This record gives sequence, structure tokens and C-alpha cells, in this order.
Amino acid sequence: MFHGDNGAGKTNLLEALSLLSPGRGLRRASYGEMARAGGSGAFSVRAGLGSPVAQRLDVQTLVRPDESGASRLVRFDGAAARTVDELLEHLRVVWLTPAMDGLFTGPAADRRRFLDRMVLTVDPAHGRRALDYERLVRGRNKLLSEDRLDDRWLLAIERQMAEHGLALALARADLAQRLAARIEATAGSPFPLADLHLQSGYETVDLEGPAADLEDRIAERLRERRVLDRAAGRTTEGPHRAELDVRHRSKDMPAALSSTGEQKALLIGLVIAHARLVEAASGMAPVLLLDEVAAHLDPSRRAALFDILEDLGVQSFLTGTDASLFEALGSRAQRLAVSEGQVP
Repeated sequence: MFHGDNGAGKTNLLEALSLLSPGRGLRRASYGEMARAGGSGAFSVRAGLGSPVAQRLDVQTLVRPDESGASRLVRFDGAAARTVDELLEHLRVVWLTPAMDGLFTGPAADRRRFLDRMVLTVDPAHGRRALDYERLVRGRNKLLSEDRLDDRWLLAIERQMAEHGLALALARADLAQRLAARIEATAGSPFPLADLHLQSGYETVDLEGPAADLEDRIAERLRERRVLDRAAGRTTEGPHRAELDVRHRSKDMPAALSSTGEQKALLIGLVIAHARLVEAASGMAPVLLLDEVAAHLDPSRRAALFDILEDLGVQSFLTGTDASLFEALGSRAQRLAVSEGQVP
């Protein structure tokens, strides 16, 4: 547990740990924003990974400035990895930050990113799948904006969009279903149960049936909507338009209408259920990064959270400005004071 004043550097420590997974880290910052002000722009994060059944592995992620802005390299025991995604073969990282407190009231894009991050930690191929689909959407939008529509190019790109988009939507639906089962298993927890409803983004295509038939229907739907999409200046249907609806079950109300404390408790419940799912799906206990997690929680829920973390048996990193909020941890945590970017 890291404690210290605002601006002491507590979240920086968690952000460094989040870079031991693919993506842009828990704050989704650019590498330039992560680098030390006034420095060269280069930095690295290094950690030793180990478990009772695996030999210690030295992991390093390095960021170096280049012509495109910055590039990232990952090394295992000094040997360069082929891709950053190889990190998922050795470590799964789950996090909760204050910026996520507005998840239920913010734009749908935030909930899609939250969902995709959860999918990625159980399905390492999901990151590439999402990037490929986004590239195809941009390509189709560009073609639609041109004076003369090229039917052959559009047919080809729409067929690929149907394939990648369906895979993306099905992966999300599978995660939502499996997460719902984990939520059911936590009945009786002090954290409220959440009901999840995922809208795929396909308005008229039910994601049931053989994949080949679904791809044909999605591709045909894209062809039919060309005129509408061209007028809108964007592709108006697909998984990039998906929505994750969350409801507070016991109160039978949207999470967005719950109190600030209830929203925090719902979010913590989702993260805990996801951590259990990650371990069950991957066989690896995830590392939890919980930034200012005690904020907005009453004393009983704080104590319950610490008990749950102990029961999970995962390595957890927590931060807070007020060390007294973590009294219920007792001797179960190592407490480190952070001051001016240093851990004395």
C-alpha cells in the first residue's frame, strides 16, 4: 500500500506496473506524457516475475523516441519479444483508477474501452482484432467520402469488416456472459450485484447462428447503408457503436442514476468478478492495481474489500492519500510512504 500527499508519485508507480501489459497503461497517456519532463523521452520499466511453480523471469519494457514519436520494446531475460502482446503470456494486469469513477455516466466509448480491456486480459488476440476493425472502419469511411464510389473496393472492405466486426462482437458477448456468471457467484457480497446488458452495435443482426451466415448478413447490411453512411460521414452501425448497460440489481435502476458511493461499489464488484474470471480463464492470478480505491467507501465496505483481496490470493498494489483509510488491512500489507517521487 503506497500512501502520500497528492502529487507525490503514487499513481506513477501503478502506471509503471500497468506498462507490464499491452496498451497505453492505466491513464492511456502517450509515451511523451509518461516520460520525465526535460529528459530525453526514453524510459524503461523492469520487473522480476515469479511464482511457486515458475522460474523467475526478468521483464523489461523500454520506450525510445524515434521519427514516429516513440517506439516500445519488450525484453524477457534480455531477449527481445516479437510483440508487446507476449507480455500476456506471463502476466495479466487488472486496474481500477479514479478516472473510471465516471464510467457509468460518461460516453459509451469509455464503457467500450473498459469492456475491451477486460476481454484482452482473457483473450490476448482481442487487441489486434480491435485495431484491425478500427483500421477497416477508417478505410471504409474514406472510400465513402470520395466523389466516385468504388464498388469493388467497398465490397472487399465490407467483407473484411463483417469478419472482424463479428469476431469483435462475439468476443465481447462471450466476456459479458462469463462475467455475469462470476457476478452471480459473488451473491451475498457487500458490493452490489450488477446486471449487464450488451448491445452489439448491429441494429438488425442477431448474433446467433453460423458465423459464415452472420458475416454475409453483416456485409449485406453495410452495403445497404452506404448512402446513409456517406451522408452521415461515418459508419453508423457495427461494434464501434456498441453499448454496455449496467444496472444496480437490488435497486433495479441504471448504474448511472446510483449515488457516487454506489457507483464506486458497483465498479469494484465488477473488477473483482473480472479478476476471478481472469484467473479461471488463463490459469494466472492477475496483479491488481487499485488507485485511491478506498475513496467513497464506508468503513465496512473498505474492510470487506481488504478481506476479499486476501481471499483472492493475488498481488495487489493500492494507493491512498490517507493511510488511516487502510487501518483494516492490519499487518496484511506492506506500507510504503511516497514523497516527491521517491519511496524512502
